[in-house]
Amino acid sequence: MSSIVGTRSGLLEELIARYPQVPPEAVLKEDLLRTGIAFDQAALTDNLDGGVKPKSYFIFSFDQKPLAELGAAAVQRPPEELALTGGPWELRRTIVSVRVNPGSPYRVGRVDGELRLSLDGRELSEVTLPPMPEYYRHTLANGKTVMETAPTIEWGYLIYLTVLRLCQYFGAHEECGFCDINHNWRQHKKAGRPYTGVKPVEDVLEALELIDRYDDGATHAYTLTGGSVTSTVDGLAEADFYGRYAQAIEERFPGRWIGKVVAQALPKADAQRFKDYGVSIYHPNYEVWDKRLFSLISPGKQRYVGREEWHRRILDAAEIFGPSHVIPNFVAGVELARPFGFETIDEAIASTVEGLDYFMSYGVTPRFTTWCPEPTTPLGRDNPDGAPLEYHVRLLEAYRDALDRHGLRPPPGYGEPGAGRAVFSVSSFMDVL
Repeated sequence: MSSIVGTRSGLLEELIARYPQVPPEAVLKEDLLRTGIAFDQAALTDNLDGGVKPKSYFIFSFDQKPLAELGAAAVQRPPEELALTGGPWELRRTIVSVRVNPGSPYRVGRVDGELRLSLDGRELSEVTLPPMPEYYRHTLANGKTVMETAPTIEWGYLIYLTVLRLCQYFGAHEECGFCDINHNWRQHKKAGRPYTGVKPVEDVLEALELIDRYDDGATHAYTLTGGSVTSTVDGLAEADFYGRYAQAIEERFPGRWIGKVVAQALPKADAQRFKDYGVSIYHPNYEVWDKRLFSLISPGKQRYVGREEWHRRILDAAEIFGPSHVIPNFVAGVELARPFGFETIDEAIASTVEGLDYFMSYGVTPRFTTWCPEPTTPLGRDNPDGAPLEYHVRLLEAYRDALDRHGLRPPPGYGEPGAGRAVFSVSSFMDVL
């Protein structure tokens, strides 16, 4: 594929050539995640007959325009994910979360009746859409859908249980600068879409009954998550609010799935409560490593817990769950976001690697999601193009090197690692391991 200087295609080719240790599948996937994808209307027609698994908006919008500005993709829901294969780089199957951006240079359209991904008018890959799972075709007794109650992502590997749709870090002085969970709630309610604020335990169990009955063993894990709880929900503090779901699931389906919870870094006694409730893996996400950036980007977490205490609690949790089962996430790319971020990619990588080395020295293996600059967030508004693709490619190399340096395995609960096998869809960290 000959390089075209000054185009996005040229940038991709340059980085694939410069970083041969990073699979081309991962370079392309990172660019799609940071840039989004546009869909020709003809590419959405299969969604009308119920043959394609639609995007569930499982926690954030992960779109680069508000719902009201997505055009056809707002009415004919785009697919949850894409599987990319073939093309000029002979891509192995690569699963990518769909982030809609009508202005993206990447387009999914039809060529001779088949779906293709193109860039700068040049075909890059064949596209396969996720089929509608049988369990999505059934409803709960109260009429609610499985998709809204217990959607699945990662090509069906993970059941994503956002049991609290709102975060109690609220407003400009508390919300994380990259996070649109509260706006996403508002836009779906405004559009009249079903979007339950607090999901009843019995609804979750009923949806899981349907998944267990019809999924043929395709699902392997569930994640319990939602907004942070700074006071109470249903009269319960955070550990007991989320823990009650794990307890009910493990009592009804003992050992059926790997149970994971994404919550704040809670005191050691609360982490123990998660473990006692039946949670196997704990994700107390630290978002960004740098001390200054943490206080600016996650002001609520700084105010209520504080960075140093957050990190102490992560290590305390490792004593309870075992280091490999505490997997804190960071949002890759916000390190470079204006107006606070680092000036250079070198500085951003050095800072992030410092955090990786800190946690990995204790046997804790962080993971990351690729920042999607959602327009209703302060950082997304001010940085519509996100972080440079070179940063993301270099981070993949640095992450793999850090794992090797500390003699650690890929984190559990994400399926198989490796290009062509990985299903984790919101970053490429599993694709390069």
